[in-house]
Amino acid sequence: MGRILALDYGKKRTGIAVTDPLKIIANGLTTVDTQKLFDFLKDYVAKEDVEKILIGEPYNLDGTETDSTAAVKHTIRRLKNTFPGIPIVTIDESFTSKMASKAMVEMGMKKKDRQKKGTIDEVAATMMLMEHLNK
Repeated sequence: MGRILALDYGKKRTGIAVTDPLKIIANGLTTVDTQKLFDFLKDYVAKEDVEKILIGEPYNLDGTETDSTAAVKHTIRRLKNTFPGIPIVTIDESFTSKMASKAMVEMGMKKKDRQKKGTIDEVAATMMLMEHLNK
């Protein structure tokens, strides 16, 4: 049984979350420098059975593309070429960073920890993955 990876892609950093092999629990895995994303993913996929990769697609409230949408679409094409045997699924990432920030406050996370730049990205990826699992 393979895991599902979720990516909260950003121009500088990408948050990554992963399920357990039974696909019951979503956990934050890490945040990587986006320039090193494919090196990280190739290494991870070589070690773990990955069944699917989710990636958040950014759109404005009116459905128009954001300044990040083109970069995400390019990354999706690259993911499909690099991992042809793994389905790449897009998921709406609207408000995930804001929801992640709110969730971290509600969990009682210290302000110092919430300010770590990668924490929000990792939590946002986890929230996207949980949403996918709940469908």
